[in-house]
Amino acid sequence: MTQAASEGGKEWTERQKDVLDAVLALLVEDGDRLTMAAVARRAKCSKETLYKWFGDRDGLLTATVRWQASRVRAGGFDRARLDAAALRESLERFAADWLAVISSRTSIALNRVAVAHAGSGRSNLGAIVLANGRFAIGGRMKPLLEAGREAGLLAFDDTETAFRTFFGLIGRDVQIRLLLGDRLDTSEEGIAREAARATRQFFALYGASQPPAQAGSPETPASAG
Repeated sequence: MTQAASEGGKEWTERQKDVLDAVLALLVEDGDRLTMAAVARRAKCSKETLYKWFGDRDGLLTATVRWQASRVRAGGFDRARLDAAALRESLERFAADWLAVISSRTSIALNRVAVAHAGSGRSNLGAIVLANGRFAIGGRMKPLLEAGREAGLLAFDDTETAFRTFFGLIGRDVQIRLLLGDRLDTSEEGIAREAARATRQFFALYGASQPPAQAGSPETPASAG
């Protein structure tokens, strides 16, 4: 795999991103029947180019997962000047990004294929999704939580536990319900409400003193629950 593909999408060219978007579209349409030939046809490139850029099919799927997961960001923050408002904003942005990604048709299709393959042992797509999705996202998020602790805004002993708590407050049962075909409110407004709710609840659990004032809109019934 190229250096560009190994860096989580930061250095991919626009042409490579077009190819990865073609993979996501084909996963929605064809599920696990995805082939390198089909991707080459959809992306209007040669199979030789695909192999050069991404290696084999697993390399292409790994890059696709990283490209999808790169949309979830912890937000820009100045570690030396982090205050409650900046921490709240970054947490809400992360939560909103993640909810938007997992509720997209492409992520639902990708995760359905990964679950099916993990259960059948047909490929290592499940491990690819875990390593380059959930675990990679955790790696980007944990420095923000640790910066919040260093600034005296958060109090926790174990970063992984704190991250898993926040991750759970964001997602709850949303992902499994979407995978099973349930229809939830995934509008931009609904996602913003859920992100603000998760952030308020996280500060209630891990805030070092008082949670940041007005962390989003007032508490409303969960739109996705």
